[in-house]
Amino acid sequence: MENREFLGDKPVLKALSKTRLSKKEREKKVLLGLVDAYIESSQPIGSKTLKESLFHDLSSATIRNYFAALEDAGYLSQQHASGGRAPTEKAFQAYAEEYLRAGTLDENQDKQLKQLEGLESKEVGSYLQRASEILSELVGYPAFISSPRFDQDSITDIKLVTIDASRCLCVVVTELGLIHTETLYLNKKLHLHALKRIEDALLFRVKGQGAKPSLDKSEDLILQQIYNEVMVRYIIGYANFSSEDLYKTGLSRLLIHPEFSSADSFASGLSIFESEEHLHHLLRDSTKDAILKFYIGSELSDYCPLAENCGVIVMPYKIGGKIVGAVGLLGPMRMPYRELFGVLRAFTDYVGQTLSNTISKHELSYRLPQDGSLYLEDKNAPKLIENQSN
Repeated sequence: MENREFLGDKPVLKALSKTRLSKKEREKKVLLGLVDAYIESSQPIGSKTLKESLFHDLSSATIRNYFAALEDAGYLSQQHASGGRAPTEKAFQAYAEEYLRAGTLDENQDKQLKQLEGLESKEVGSYLQRASEILSELVGYPAFISSPRFDQDSITDIKLVTIDASRCLCVVVTELGLIHTETLYLNKKLHLHALKRIEDALLFRVKGQGAKPSLDKSEDLILQQIYNEVMVRYIIGYANFSSEDLYKTGLSRLLIHPEFSSADSFASGLSIFESEEHLHHLLRDSTKDAILKFYIGSELSDYCPLAENCGVIVMPYKIGGKIVGAVGLLGPMRMPYRELFGVLRAFTDYVGQTLSNTISKHELSYRLPQDGSLYLEDKNAPKLIENQSN
């Protein structure tokens, strides 16, 4: 993101009482302190509160003068004449810009992220879903990850579940830990035992394991119908890879933040999180540069006009030194950016290193959408051909 000019461009000095600061530098320090206090409390901050917590050497009157100047510059707002000040979108953008190249990570956070180290199996899909859940739980915000398409996959299990008289749900589980579901329409209702026989027959055709189930003529027709439909859908879905795979979790965590207490405000977060088109657009733009980026308030308008009260932080990750996807966090504008920047940098390091090691160990390959959508003729195409020896 472009650098923002913010009340002067000199570095923030450590001690207000020991170093002679310019007026702009003091204003900047007061603003950063107010944003810190507001992030912690979610309540407007008064001059007395700021003096007692951070600025012991300044009078309340002096702090109020700084508040007035910052309000005139568009960084603070005040709902009531006698009330405290709250940061504006412009203030959160300046705060995030100030700490963009810094960030913090405490020992406990790093300990939790170490769970992401090591992956013994080939289940990269399961790993990325679990990683997103670990991140979301750690920071308390919804998390989402874009991923390339991993190859050398094969089906390990198939489950059929009756929905009603004319429909069943087919669940396909793969060696890489991916789960695909398809709703299928049948021309007759299947009893539980018949459905189980067809399920076993599907696995036998795909994997060639176990004893071949005995089906009557009508069951065999349904078996062929299900097999053809599921295989065609799966192969076409696999071969036509036009968008990155997405893993996301934690949307309900928005509800603990007061900014999303109303149905309308929650809908704004929902509008971007539940739209794969919006997320793909945002994550794809964020992977063009190998840097952490943030989008606050109106900066999200190009991706989702309804998300004006939200903030998003995105960090790309690499496999073998190449950017292959990005990790994002969604929350209100009032997010602890300094802490989250540190967590996201550590998270992407762990995930990138683990995936790099797994790909090398299991000799996996991967594709990005721009590598081409038609993939059926590649030697690494999924192993979905029926076992012809049985």
